[in-house]
Amino acid sequence: RCHTMEERANLMNMMKLSIKILIQSALSLGRTLDSDFPPLQQFFVVLEHCLKHGLKVKKTFIGQNKSFFGPLELVEKLCPEASDIATSVKNLPELKTAVGRGRAWLYLALMQKKLADYLKVLLDHKHLLSEFYEPDALMMEEEGAVIVGLLVGLNVIDANLCLKGEDLDSQVGVIDFSLYLKETQDSDGKQDGGITAVLDQKHYVEELNRHLRWDFHLCTVADLQNKIDCLEKTNSKLQEELAAATDRIGSLQEEQQQLKQQNELIRERSEKSVEVTKEDTKVELDTYKQSRQGLDEMYSDVWKQLKEEKKIRLELEKELELQIGMKTEMEIAMKLLEKDTHEKQDTLVALRQQLEEVKAINLQMFHKSQNAECSLQQKTEAISSFEGKTNEMMSSMKQMEERLQQAEKARQAAEERCNKMKQELAARLDSCRQQMSQLDSKCSTLEKELKSEKEQRQTLQKELHQEKDATTLLKTELQQMEGLKKELRKLQDEKQHLEKVRKEQELALQEMGLHLSQSKLKMEDIKEVNKALKGHTWLKDDEATHCKHCKKEFSISRRKHHCRNCGDIFCNTCSSNELALPSYPKPVRVCDICHTLLLQQCSSNSS
Repeated sequence: RCHTMEERANLMNMMKLSIKILIQSALSLGRTLDSDFPPLQQFFVVLEHCLKHGLKVKKTFIGQNKSFFGPLELVEKLCPEASDIATSVKNLPELKTAVGRGRAWLYLALMQKKLADYLKVLLDHKHLLSEFYEPDALMMEEEGAVIVGLLVGLNVIDANLCLKGEDLDSQVGVIDFSLYLKETQDSDGKQDGGITAVLDQKHYVEELNRHLRWDFHLCTVADLQNKIDCLEKTNSKLQEELAAATDRIGSLQEEQQQLKQQNELIRERSEKSVEVTKEDTKVELDTYKQSRQGLDEMYSDVWKQLKEEKKIRLELEKELELQIGMKTEMEIAMKLLEKDTHEKQDTLVALRQQLEEVKAINLQMFHKSQNAECSLQQKTEAISSFEGKTNEMMSSMKQMEERLQQAEKARQAAEERCNKMKQELAARLDSCRQQMSQLDSKCSTLEKELKSEKEQRQTLQKELHQEKDATTLLKTELQQMEGLKKELRKLQDEKQHLEKVRKEQELALQEMGLHLSQSKLKMEDIKEVNKALKGHTWLKDDEATHCKHCKKEFSISRRKHHCRNCGDIFCNTCSSNELALPSYPKPVRVCDICHTLLLQQCSSNSS
């Protein structure tokens, strides 16, 4: 039982962490999730492990069967809204195993945003689940209800998942602990083996800081302020609860003191009554001994009085026994009160620790907001410095032209000195002059392109928050400009040694021509990317009901897919191609029309 309880606790903690990471990454990404998204894959792996926990093994003619698709089929009977999912899963011919059908069922339920509702219906009918699960399984205990409550938060996420039978049947459900070891460390410091190491949240804040720096363009200062406000609200709520707990403890302590006083009063009264009775009996015995000789006639009367006093004494002893029992009961109650006070003091200590942790988190979030503002200022300064560098490049280009004229004069003087070499190098000098004229024309085109780039940068500064890929383009342009600076420095060094080494100058001029032609091609690619980004708009899912190419209507089996080049929506057959675009580092989905156009452009550029 202890082993199963540890498994349930570990699975529930893994589920909490996977849902938390999935929601944070989805909100930072800001678009619909694909089936290739790593946090979403890990969420389905953990959910599959939770559903498999405590499954009963069913024996059939083929062999033993242990699948979580059996309990999911009950949802169709209990909830008629889930009949569409069951029919679509059964109609998929590519699915051959029960595991694949179960995974497809979970994908469709997440896309409909009703996964939590369907699992809640299952938990409400535990007498039906007992046929599939053991009594100590996760779905039969309280942890199942907690997980269903956590799944309600996934209704914020929009997902567009691909249902391929081969992938769903052949996937191996292995939990990737690297996603959690970086993100989660438990503050209590209790580690029981390899799985509980995931719960150690020691470096959680450092990893959050790294994610905030990496996703700086995804979150704004307003979002950070909202998070700080939420943390302050939770801090105030915790302080109010702590004050209420202290008030309760004070009232309990006052009640305890009152009970102690009452107990002491009862004890004093009982002791006084016992002493009074003892003194009375002694006095009566003395009088009886003194008056016995002369009071034989009164013997019968005294005997009667003795009997009455015995009865009174018995009654007093009974009252004493009752008071002793009351005393023991009061002592037991006092012990219980002391236990309650100790427990409440422990809760007070835990609440104070939570308060200190919340304060530390508040300080960290304040430092992060300051870091975010500093990084914003640094980026604005980088943009201004980039504009200054472009102006310096213009001045350096003019200086290059003057130095080229000086180099021509030096070359004429060198021709006068080397009349013998003119006959051999006449053809080479003609080619050099042609290349120089080409370089002049390319320099003029580069000046025009730099002016157009300045205008584009002014527009891009206004759309920094909307266009995430503009920063990567600016970085590539900066690298190109730095490469051009290095090449210009090489040219200056080579021009000083023109008189001594002409052959080296010719090679350097050829290399300059190649580099400038490559930079011109890159600038044309950047212009085409900017035109593509400005011209095409991302079509929303609600605006498209039919495929733009084949005009077929979308359904549960025929899913919607965006073309990453033009932004329109197509079906799977019309958008099955993938190409590497300038705005994406990896090959992405492209429609057939854009695929042919991009291939033609690539072939023309290469030719």
